[in-house]
Amino acid sequence: MSELISGKAISATINEELRKEVEQLKTKGIEPCLAVVLVGEDPASEVYVRNKKRTCGEIGIRSIGHDLSASTTQEELENLVNHLNEDPEVHGILCQFPLPKSLDETRVILTISPDKDVDGLHPLNAGLIAMGQPKFISCTPYGVLQMLKRSGISTSGKNVVVLGRSNLVGRPIATLLSSKGWDATVTVCHSRTSNLAEVTSQADILVAAIGIPEFVSADMVKSGAVVIDVGINRIDDPSKASGSRMVGDVAFKEVEEKASFITPVPGGVGPMTIAMLMANTVNAARWQNGMDEMNL
Repeated sequence: MSELISGKAISATINEELRKEVEQLKTKGIEPCLAVVLVGEDPASEVYVRNKKRTCGEIGIRSIGHDLSASTTQEELENLVNHLNEDPEVHGILCQFPLPKSLDETRVILTISPDKDVDGLHPLNAGLIAMGQPKFISCTPYGVLQMLKRSGISTSGKNVVVLGRSNLVGRPIATLLSSKGWDATVTVCHSRTSNLAEVTSQADILVAAIGIPEFVSADMVKSGAVVIDVGINRIDDPSKASGSRMVGDVAFKEVEEKASFITPVPGGVGPMTIAMLMANTVNAARWQNGMDEMNL
């Protein structure tokens, strides 16, 4: 039976560290501020934004909401982002994705100042990761790194397999784990990988970020491996009052029998993603006031 890596518990510890840091910053006249832009009325996005604003309040970060209608034009959205770029009281900008289909997400990402890109999506920040000089790390990969670090799991010299190659999770986590200080040997798998189970079963650490419910089965996992499940999928379940339940990309019950450590869904990587958004916002406030990065 594996040991559970609780993102809920780890994120609570990080949020408390951030709360104390924000208190200290306020004594210096610095109030970290996150601007959150929501376009349209996507129910899932509304829940995510509400959770992010609530966490801001718990930590002491000021959050400013900009709720725009689905009929907002590209120009109107980019004008708002440019206004936030120029506002010295706003340290971080988050535009909640997905946007309505009429809007170009890439153009919005490029419009956000790299210095306020707390989601870590701007190509400049992605490039800094590739160069081994990370500044803003996208929140989910950052959360995975913190989970490994705070669980005492060494990555140096380990074989890591990342299942998924998205720009949001797969690519950055693979680059980060192979960089100096983490020093893993990383293999990235995807839909075209041959003999997938043969590759994943060699992993000391398996990061599943493929977006397919319960895809990773026990026969794909080496005995004693560390399994990080990044997936968040909703599947039908008539036994639940809602008619559905949340699962990851890993078949949890069968894989936990083989893994040494495993993250649950929910309560694993999800809470960490929000905590690292908060960390990026605090660091943005520090950097914009000539201070060094907070050590987490």
